[in-house]
Amino acid sequence: MGSTGYFTHPVCWKHEMGAGHPECPERLSAIEDRLLISGVDMALQRREASPASLADIELAHGRMHVAALRGLGDMLREDMAAGGPTHTSLDPDTMINIHTWDAALVSAGAAIDATDAVLAGELENAFCAVRPPGHHACRDKAMGFCFFNNVAIAAKYALERHGLQRVAIVDFDVHHGNGTEDIVAGDERILMVSFFQHPFYPEGGSTSKAANLVNLPVPAYTRGMDIRELVDMMWLPRLEAHRPELIFISAGFDAHREDDMAQMGLVEQDYAWITQRIKDVALRHAQGRIVSCLEGGYNLSALGRSVEAHLRVLADV
Repeated sequence: MGSTGYFTHPVCWKHEMGAGHPECPERLSAIEDRLLISGVDMALQRREASPASLADIELAHGRMHVAALRGLGDMLREDMAAGGPTHTSLDPDTMINIHTWDAALVSAGAAIDATDAVLAGELENAFCAVRPPGHHACRDKAMGFCFFNNVAIAAKYALERHGLQRVAIVDFDVHHGNGTEDIVAGDERILMVSFFQHPFYPEGGSTSKAANLVNLPVPAYTRGMDIRELVDMMWLPRLEAHRPELIFISAGFDAHREDDMAQMGLVEQDYAWITQRIKDVALRHAQGRIVSCLEGGYNLSALGRSVEAHLRVLADV
């Protein structure tokens, strides 16, 4: 049995964007509860993530973006001390509190720590139960609940710091990973494959024609069997041809049929099936090495069950 890491940190619960916001700390608690109830937690090696360095974050993000986000956090802390607001809004959906900067550093750091551990052979694969999520964060812009692009940072880190030649990013969130596309488009070392509901947020869907992207828009109410066919026909041949040395997953579970944030029809068994196909590719080409990072998933029950299904495949339980 291969070893599966589970990376998280208490500060990921402290970042929040206001009462009633769907991207809430309770998401991580729902995952923890489900893994405890199901017994899957017993198969995982728990690790506390460390913050990413600014130099590593700047592998995927512009220095001004990083500095601006840090500055906003500092200003908010000063304003709060003077009796001001508890949140600063970056857009109608995306806010920071005084813990957001630290949580964003740790979320990116979890992906980097997991990459180090998997490439060192300490773990076969890993899941990062972190928030804020990352795949809408562009090189120079935070949006869509995301501040730093955790998976893109880790992919660049694997290439630049560890000297890998080829990696892949698999994104099965219901929303298009526009930030990941913005960062990796045209980098032939990185193959990105995804599906996403379209038309939907973010407006426009995939716009790049870069050869290293396999982004598949699907209509609302698409069900799991249709997604499985697309994975077999469109993802797997490209992944096999790319022969990635490490696979990253943007693991969003908001395409679940119970998730009101979207209108797709996947269930837990579909996530398990997709994860197994990814794992098969990793076993053939990447010594089984996978680093998966939490993205979306807003129905708490469906999220917990779907992460359980995902981790059962990764951990062989």
